[in-house]
Amino acid sequence: MSDKINKVGVIGAGQMGSGIAHVCALSGRDVYLLDVSEESLEKGLSGIERSMARQVERDQISDIDMKAALGRIATGTDYAGMSDCDLVIEAATEDEEIKKSILRALADHLKDTALIATNTSSISITRLAAQTDRPERFVGMHFMNPVPRMDLVELIRGIATNEETFAEIRSLTESLGKKPVNAEDFPAFIVNRILLPMINEAIYTLYEGVGSVEAIDVAMKLGTRHPMGPLELADFIGLDTCLSIMHVLHDGLADSKYRPCPLLVKYVEAGWLGRKTGRGFYDYSGDEPVPTR
Repeated sequence: MSDKINKVGVIGAGQMGSGIAHVCALSGRDVYLLDVSEESLEKGLSGIERSMARQVERDQISDIDMKAALGRIATGTDYAGMSDCDLVIEAATEDEEIKKSILRALADHLKDTALIATNTSSISITRLAAQTDRPERFVGMHFMNPVPRMDLVELIRGIATNEETFAEIRSLTESLGKKPVNAEDFPAFIVNRILLPMINEAIYTLYEGVGSVEAIDVAMKLGTRHPMGPLELADFIGLDTCLSIMHVLHDGLADSKYRPCPLLVKYVEAGWLGRKTGRGFYDYSGDEPVPTR
């Protein structure tokens, strides 16, 4: 275990934040999980418990491990609970203004030695770091979804990140059982720079009538051995998140190849965001997902 990081604060109890809290608690660290409402925290905690229970069923962890890890997670809606954290990981929604406001509010509550990481999947680490009182101790730590099952973490330095911080976060990542990969501070880093344009192209393929939802997903699963089709994966990620990453790519790199597909924009405007809303490229209201086009 990384000696200097014994307590981790996690901001955001959604899918990513609760997954990060899960792996940190299982690694033997105390966790303070923060969100805006008790309802969000209860939902996040019950998701962690279900996820750990599945690990027990698969003999990946013991029942004792699960109970101990759950006992290490405290929750709250107040930044004051971050005062004794050695590291705080921001895992709020993928919206730059929301992230900036969180980082500005956080600064007054941290001890001087605390490190800050952001789980952004696309936004400039340097820009986010500039909102804090410690840009030299700020780093990008992009976990993959679902966090407990995915091995990769992209680590991204901002222009001000010092070497000691980066080494400490790399050591922590390895102690969580994850594989760190260094990425430069360019829009969407490595994974989403490659993945999201592929998903966007799949949506264009649907938009232009080249294939149906089912045809596109089956073709990619059987033709390229992807475990999920691109439209199914888009629903899993969240179509609002897909759109925000495409905007970051399009705005940041100024290349028309990153223009979000109008159909993706339309689905997001309709509130059809994928699994989390029960409808996206598939309808999830029945026992089996049904294509919506």
